[in-house]
Amino acid sequence: MIKYAFLIVFMLLLTVLLLGYEPAATSKSSQALQTVSGEPVDKKTGLVFPQDHGPHPEQGIEWWYITANLTADTGETFGVQWTLFRTQLPLPFASAWWDNQLYFAHFALQQQQTHIAFERFARRGQAAISAGPFSAQLDDWSLKSTQQDFLPLQLQAEQDGYAIDLSLGNSPLTLHGENGYSQKTASGHASYYFSYPFLETSGTVTFNGKQYKVSGNAWYDREWSASLLDKSQLGWDWFSLVSEQHPKQGLMLFCIRDAKQHYDYCSGTRIAANGEATQISRQEINVIVLDHITIDGTEYPSQWKIELADATPILIETITKDSLNRLSTQYWEGRVKATNGFNGTGYAELAGY
Repeated sequence: MIKYAFLIVFMLLLTVLLLGYEPAATSKSSQALQTVSGEPVDKKTGLVFPQDHGPHPEQGIEWWYITANLTADTGETFGVQWTLFRTQLPLPFASAWWDNQLYFAHFALQQQQTHIAFERFARRGQAAISAGPFSAQLDDWSLKSTQQDFLPLQLQAEQDGYAIDLSLGNSPLTLHGENGYSQKTASGHASYYFSYPFLETSGTVTFNGKQYKVSGNAWYDREWSASLLDKSQLGWDWFSLVSEQHPKQGLMLFCIRDAKQHYDYCSGTRIAANGEATQISRQEINVIVLDHITIDGTEYPSQWKIELADATPILIETITKDSLNRLSTQYWEGRVKATNGFNGTGYAELAGY
C-alpha cells in the first residue's frame, strides 16, 4: 500500500514537471513521511562546515527551513515560513533533464487569523543549492549568504501580493541530539539536524499588497535523512520556542505519533544564549493535548501542556488557529505562544493528521 501510494505521488509530481500542473492536496502525507529513500545518515560522519550547508543527495529527504515571528513598526504581528525541500525521485530510465532529485518550496505568511501559503516545484536548473557561499533558491524565491561566511542571510520571496525581503543574522549554531545526530524513533531512524535559533531579523513583509517594515526573531532549521518515520507511525508535533527575556533562551521539542495518533517518541533541546544545547531525553518529556480545532474535517491540537522533568509545566497555544498549509501535502504550520514554565513565542508544525 505504501509503495502504491508513493507511486501515485511520484506520477503526480512527474506530471507537474512535464506539464506544469500543480497536484491537488492529498491526505496521504503520512505515507510519504514513511517512505525510505537513499542512505541512512551515519552517526560516525559528523557535521562538517561549510559543506553541510549544502545538499546531501545520497539521503532521500532534506530541507532548508525558516520560521519567524515579526512585528511591524505599526504594531501588527506576522508569522513567516519559507522552506526549500529536496527529495529523491529516481526515474526507471535515464534522462538528461532529470538528476533523480525533486525540489519544491513553500512560502507562507500569517497575520491575525489570516493564513496564506504558496508552493512551487522544480528540477535541477530551476532550483540550485550551494554550500559556499551558501545559496538555496527555487526560481526567484531564495535564501542566500550575503558574505563569504554563512551569516548574515537574505531571504526573499514574492507571489500574488504577498512578499518578504528580510535580513537575518547574529545567531549561534545549535546541534541537536548527539552533536547533530538526532534520533527520531525507538527503532533507530535518525537525521542530521542543526539550527540557528536566534536570528535577528529585519526588513519588509508585504501582506495582501500592503508593505510593512518589520523586525523580530527567525529560526533556521537544517535537516536531512533517508526516512523520518517507522511504518507504524503517522506524523509529528514539533515546536520551536524563543524566550521573551534577554539573553535569549530557546527550546525545541518534537513528538512522533503512532498509528493511533498517540505520542510515541519525544525528544528535545534546551538552548542557551550562546547556542549550547542540552538534550532532553524521551523519558523527561510528557505532552498532553488540552484543546483541539477542527479544520476541513480534520482535528488538530491547538493547546498543549508540556511536562519536563524537574521543571514547571509549559503551556503552548496556537495564535493563528487555522494555519493549515493547503498544498500538495497538507500540514499545519503556524505561530504559537508559550507561558508558565517558558515565556515566549515560536512556531509549531503538525504533520500527518
